[in-house]
Amino acid sequence: MADNLLTMIEGSEASGIGFSTIFIPILFVILAVTAIHVYYKSQESFQLGIRIPGPEPIPILGNALMAIGKTPNEIVEECLRLGEIYGHVVRGFLGYNVIVFLTDPRDVELILNSNVHLTKSNDYRFFKPWLGNGLLISDGEHWRSHRKLIAPAFHQLVLKSFVGAFNRNSWRLVKRLQCEVGSEFDVHDYMSEVTVDILLETAMGHPKTHDDHEGYEYAMAVMKLCDIIHRRHRTFYLRPDIIFNMLGIKKEHDSLVNTIHSLTSKVLSNKSEQMRKSYEGGRMQKPIYSDLISKKYSSDSTMIHDDTEDPLIGEKNRLAFLDLMLESTYCGVKISETEIKEEVDTIMFEGHDTTAVGSSFVLCLLACHPDVQEKVYAEQQQIFGNSKRSATFADTLQMNYLERVIFETLRMYPPVPVIAREVKENVKLASTPYTIPAGSTVVIGTFRIHRRKDIYENPDEFNPDNFLPERTQNRNYYGFIPFSAGPRSCVGRKYAVLKLKILLSTILRTYKIYSSCTEADFKLQADIILKRTDGFRIRIEPR
Repeated sequence: MADNLLTMIEGSEASGIGFSTIFIPILFVILAVTAIHVYYKSQESFQLGIRIPGPEPIPILGNALMAIGKTPNEIVEECLRLGEIYGHVVRGFLGYNVIVFLTDPRDVELILNSNVHLTKSNDYRFFKPWLGNGLLISDGEHWRSHRKLIAPAFHQLVLKSFVGAFNRNSWRLVKRLQCEVGSEFDVHDYMSEVTVDILLETAMGHPKTHDDHEGYEYAMAVMKLCDIIHRRHRTFYLRPDIIFNMLGIKKEHDSLVNTIHSLTSKVLSNKSEQMRKSYEGGRMQKPIYSDLISKKYSSDSTMIHDDTEDPLIGEKNRLAFLDLMLESTYCGVKISETEIKEEVDTIMFEGHDTTAVGSSFVLCLLACHPDVQEKVYAEQQQIFGNSKRSATFADTLQMNYLERVIFETLRMYPPVPVIAREVKENVKLASTPYTIPAGSTVVIGTFRIHRRKDIYENPDEFNPDNFLPERTQNRNYYGFIPFSAGPRSCVGRKYAVLKLKILLSTILRTYKIYSSCTEADFKLQADIILKRTDGFRIRIEPR
């Protein structure tokens, strides 16, 4: 070895390159890397993290190399493989940052049910230019006050006013699908478009029409911006802002954000002016929002199981989320127009891709399981007969089997397959003797939890009877978390289920669904939202 080193030195000198020119920088880098590694290895977070089972990290990079060069589908398969190897608690390192994956409901409860570990992971920062400090990514007192403010806007009385919008857009979708009869197509494209249409109407009170180019541009911008954010999450060189900001994709990103914000700001400005004139003119003497947060309309009040029209809320009012937020300012709530805009943009995002993917998975599964599809159709026949009338709120309360199908789909293919939080203090796990160090990122594996054999019999089989009352009553609450759970659970979960029921009911009453593949052929990929790499391809025929 000494002879080789001497040969290298002589060679470098012969070529005019000095020994110090080559070896001192290399030696400096080696010493610096060694010093950094020794420093981080001595920290409590590393010491606690390395004790947790997981793949062996390498200096500086940790386990980052495991994801490089893999497709989204391969990343999902690799995560599932690691779970099989290491169990329900798995540790990884991104650099020296500890990441812990949890799939035991007892451990998950410690995180989701906590009022301390409410901060979302750093990955949510990619949404900041779009959503600002909206409910999805805010924390602390700002999050608490806005959560309390927004909750009444999803009260069941308000949801009843959305039934007309759900029906209108569902029937428009059925008409658009006529051009696909007899051919195989990707249904997600259609479900994504109708979901944005519904959100434009129910979140902003801006119904889309055929000549509404502004609404169409908004819908397309939402979908394209989601794609860019997904790419940033899975592409390592797009994650650092300093690199992302130098690339052409940044210009496209900013253009899409501007399109979205332009429409939100325009609608907000117009509605603010309309509401101001209404109050000054004495036409709105008793704000609906104040009644919703009163004892009579408390979000904890008994669920209404009839279809009678509430004297304050009906189809004529069509209470958009934006209207209720603006009205709250006249009830003494301190919230700026900028904050209202951020919350509207947040609702538009959270209610878009999740519902589009969830409904697409339902249709694909029903195509693969024709016996289940026939049971759903039989239930619809019992409710509607051969009538083509639109669904009422009371009708949706009778769709018990369809609801079980929706929940079983969300169990097997949760649109949000993981939930990420940053823990603020050490967490002693309930299922093992390990401790998650403060500052770590905790990734809750919803997908894996929903397929635990100790919670579900034959967990990889599609069976809507998993959600019969007698099977759910003694189930661990944290064993089914498609809408998360605890203080940061999805505020719009009832909105989502009601929308899914009406959308799917309208489609299934009109078309029979077929598939050329089986469920075993599904190839999954996970960005923020779980999707099929092979597309949501189905075929439809009229009933």
